[in-house]
Amino acid sequence: VSMIGAFARTVHAEQYRLSTFSADVTIPLGHRCMGLLRTKSQKIVDPLRVYGFVLHSSDKPIVLAAFDWCEIRNGAYDALRDAFAKAAGTERQRVIVTALHQHDAPVVDREAQLLLDSVGLSNELHNTAFLDDTIERVSQAVRDSLDHSQPISHIGYGMAKVEKVASSRRVREADGRITHNRGSSGGGNKHYAAAPDGDIDPFVRTIAFYNGNQPVLAIHSYATHPMSYYGRGGVTWDFVGIARERLRREQRDIEHIYLSGCSGDVTAGKYNDGSPDNRQILADRLYTGMKKSFDSIKPQPLTQIDFRSIPFHLEYNQKPEYKRAILTEQLENKNLDIIKRIAAAMSLSSLNRVEQKHPIDMACIDFGHGKVVLFPGETFVGYQLMAQQLLPDNFVFSIGFGESWPGYIPMKRDYADGFNGHSWSWVSEKATDQLPAALKKALGIK
Repeated sequence: VSMIGAFARTVHAEQYRLSTFSADVTIPLGHRCMGLLRTKSQKIVDPLRVYGFVLHSSDKPIVLAAFDWCEIRNGAYDALRDAFAKAAGTERQRVIVTALHQHDAPVVDREAQLLLDSVGLSNELHNTAFLDDTIERVSQAVRDSLDHSQPISHIGYGMAKVEKVASSRRVREADGRITHNRGSSGGGNKHYAAAPDGDIDPFVRTIAFYNGNQPVLAIHSYATHPMSYYGRGGVTWDFVGIARERLRREQRDIEHIYLSGCSGDVTAGKYNDGSPDNRQILADRLYTGMKKSFDSIKPQPLTQIDFRSIPFHLEYNQKPEYKRAILTEQLENKNLDIIKRIAAAMSLSSLNRVEQKHPIDMACIDFGHGKVVLFPGETFVGYQLMAQQLLPDNFVFSIGFGESWPGYIPMKRDYADGFNGHSWSWVSEKATDQLPAALKKALGIK
């Protein structure tokens, strides 16, 4: 497979155009959330949305779509990208699809659901008709947006520290052990609340696009799991959505899109006890950072849009419990807990994909000084920091939760700490070498 965009063109500013789109992607009641939550959706607290843009230059368009969903995997990921590519007149490799990773939202994986269908568990991971309808409706929104594109002449970069939101899962327990047990509501534990932030990226980063002096679109990225509490039956865009929608309401002439960074090992745990009131507190803190980041931007002429898409592979988890025979037995065992059967279907879907040698695409939109790079799955924040260290003089804007079958992608030190016991990780330790190699190519580092 050749590297897409290796010879990407640089064009004059008057040839750049941008259109934006959005659509409702709220799951129906009675739908499972996070793939494995026992309590299905009982109430729509907030609608789920997708926001995106189509960026036009002399080359084929670039599409980005950010869903208020938990994860998008395997055939579902392909289907969305193919549909949006067709709608925008481009190709799959130039379509960036990402989920914000709220847990009171769906995981979609076509092959996993087909496996569940085969054992009488239809619509247990996701509702098939809902996914098909969503693909069609969002594709239409992409098509409709093309009639309303506008010139883009300038670009700007901003960043601001977000106070008291993100903290690392990795903590030293009272007995001296290192664990990754500080989850999203870890602040209810006095030891976890007192422990330091740990390794995080404390900054929200913003890239804004301008038509002359008028800002048209701002995209924001911050690395944290986006939940205050979950699993109680309420569908929600959670605190990141509350912050985003406040900014959108206050600046109605500008499109604001929020994206989750590499957040696998980052949560609001230190600063969140899981109480309902704390959701708004976290939202206010994130909103303040996003607004400061946007307000700090000083536009400059946009002179370059290049694109690279690097196909690469991650080795599948080699532990015995991920072997095909064991997973198949679990899927077909009618006496087994349904949650374990769904997990087996998800594992088999990804195993099939790896064995069929389907690559993951690591995409980079290169604006010269600024570079937007998409990571797969629940990549740990260390890889986001690595990207910044690889190009210390550039503005590297990281997005997590692209193709999400890998689940957690830890760093080498996390494996040394014993993280490999976690069930939500479908890759082997070789990923710690495979991912950085692809990252360097995506960033254009020789």
